[in-house]
Formats: sequence, C-alpha cells, structure tokens
Amino acid sequence: MTTWRNCVKQARLLFLFTVTITTFSAYLHAQDEDGDMLTPEQIAFNAAVKNCVLVLEETGIVNMEDRLVERYCQTKILARDRNLGRFAKRIMAEKATELNPFVITPHEISYLMPITITDNFNKRPYQVYDIPISDQVEEINHFTDGMSELEAKYQISLKVPLRTSSLFIRGDAIYFAMTVQAWWQIYSHQISKPFRETNYKPEIFYLAPLPFQLFGNSFGFSVSLEHQSNGQFQGLSRSWNRAHFALIYDTDDWSGGIKLWHRFEEPEKEFPLSAKGDDNPDILDYMGNYEIKLAYAINDDHKLSSTIRKNWQTRNGAIELNYTFPFLGRLRGFMQYFSGYGESLIDYNHKQQKLGFGLALTEIF
Repeated sequence: MTTWRNCVKQARLLFLFTVTITTFSAYLHAQDEDGDMLTPEQIAFNAAVKNCVLVLEETGIVNMEDRLVERYCQTKILARDRNLGRFAKRIMAEKATELNPFVITPHEISYLMPITITDNFNKRPYQVYDIPISDQVEEINHFTDGMSELEAKYQISLKVPLRTSSLFIRGDAIYFAMTVQAWWQIYSHQISKPFRETNYKPEIFYLAPLPFQLFGNSFGFSVSLEHQSNGQFQGLSRSWNRAHFALIYDTDDWSGGIKLWHRFEEPEKEFPLSAKGDDNPDILDYMGNYEIKLAYAINDDHKLSSTIRKNWQTRNGAIELNYTFPFLGRLRGFMQYFSGYGESLIDYNHKQQKLGFGLALTEIF
C-alpha cells in the first residue's frame, strides 16, 4: 500500500492542481463579467440565459436568486442548438440538477447483484493469513475452506461538481467522484459472511465537449487523476495511481470511448511484507494501458454496455458485458458477465469467468 508520506505528497499535488484550476478559471470568469473580452456568441448566450430566467421568474414559482434556475436555463440553451447523443443528453440532464443539495449525481453505473458465481475462485491471496477455525475433521478447518464461489457484489458510484460555471469551454465541468465496489461472501455462513474485497476509487476529472462532429455526431473528452486501493493490510494490499485521458464519441443509439492511462510508479519493496513500496508492480501486465467502452440502447428500456482491456505484449486482458432491462418502477434488472483478469484488485493477476444477476440503481445513459 502507498505509504503515508506518499499519500500526503499525492494529496498535496491534487490539492494544488484543484486550487490552480479553480483560481485560473475564477480569473477568466472575472474577465468575462467585464464584458470587453466576451465574444458575440457568449453575449448572445448570456442574454438568452437571462431571458429564460426572467420568463421562469414571471411564473412566480422561482426567484432571481435561485442558482438552480440559472443552471437549468444554461443547460436548456446549451442543448437547444446541438445534435446531442444519448450520453450527452444524460450529462445535460445531470447539469440541470447537480447543484441541488438534495440530489446525488451518478457517475459510473450503480448496481446490486445478490448472486454472482465464478468458474475459478481465487483463494490464494487469503492463504497468506489463513487461520484454523476448527480442529474437527468433519468441519471446515481453515478460513479459506469456508469461502464460497457464490457471493454478492455491489457498486456505488457518484460525483459532485467542483464549480458552478464553465471553466475553459462552454458546457465543461470539473468533478470529484467516488466509486466503491464490494464483494460480499454472504453465503459463507461458516466464516461469518465477511466482505472478501472492497475497492475504493476516488478521482478528480475534467469533462468537456469538443467543437467538431463526425457524421453529425458529437465528441467529448476527459482528463483525470485517480487512486484505486482495496484498503487492506500487507499481504492483501493492492493499489495504484493513474492519470487518464479519454476520448468519447456519441450518437443517438450508442456511445463509445477509449481511455488511455499512465501509472505513477512506486519504489520496489525491500521485502514482501514491507509497508513501503509497490504491492503490485506487474499490474500493467494484466490490466494493460487502455480500455475501450461501448454502450448501445436497443431502445429506451433495454441497454447493453461493455468494457474491454488488453495488454498486447502479455496478451492478457478482460471483457465485461452489462445488460439492463425493466424490472420494478425506476429499478432496472441487471446482468453482468466478466471474463479475464482484474475483476477486482485482489484478482488483478487471476483469470476467471463470472456471471451475476441483480438490480441496477442507475444506468449508463
């Protein structure tokens, strides 16, 4: 696991990055308010937003001090003259409510799968600290003996905007996001049903539209800094830090994107159970340096999404397929298939196939 000193150093870098971006954008915003540096398009946009707010204010339902109304008008006007794809429509819908303190904005898809089963359960990492729990021959003797191939899995992912207005490009945004994945041995009653693995992924990212189109469809991009860890002690600890760049292509029925990353290297361990040094120096051999995401809407009720990773030198990689469908009210049915390496951080160098069923709390778009 990253040492405390390294964590503090990385936190300082993230803090300085955020402060620098926020300060510079505040300067740009101040220049815009002066009026001299505004382009005709910006002047027209601001006038349209003010007119929209006035129209809504005349209804008596809202007032001029309500920043949520201004954000709603900005979103509607930004979307009015654009041919938006499904992912862009989702982002616009989120922008209309993300300043509301009573709304939690989703990031990646959130789901709960009470049932997941694997064809190759990985007990090896836990045998480092395996302990006897019984001396009876007819019972389970060690902790790992009680682990089950059948378990539950869930993912919760949300984000919050760090600014209330555009930064460099009209419609862009900078966010803090947190994604938590957990694998729960809920059917292992002989070992007290523990959470086998939990992965935490905080990140700061910048998301913006691009001004050009292809076949009438739009592009976007994102840049991010990310830490991912399983929060375990030595022997079970896995973590890495990355910088990402992603390019997104968006249409009426499907969206696709490629994400490239650079891993920030850590020093080697002096001995295997040292608290200092890299817990997983070969993680790129299995997780690769990029991933491709594709999502397709069969219709408004049935949607498919996939994630593909590959390291072409080692030939290792993974594919994940998700399917959402109507279930009950706003809840969606959810199915997930995984094949390859890295279904979780503890399994980054373990190959398996996995199938799960459950509920999706949010959707990809």
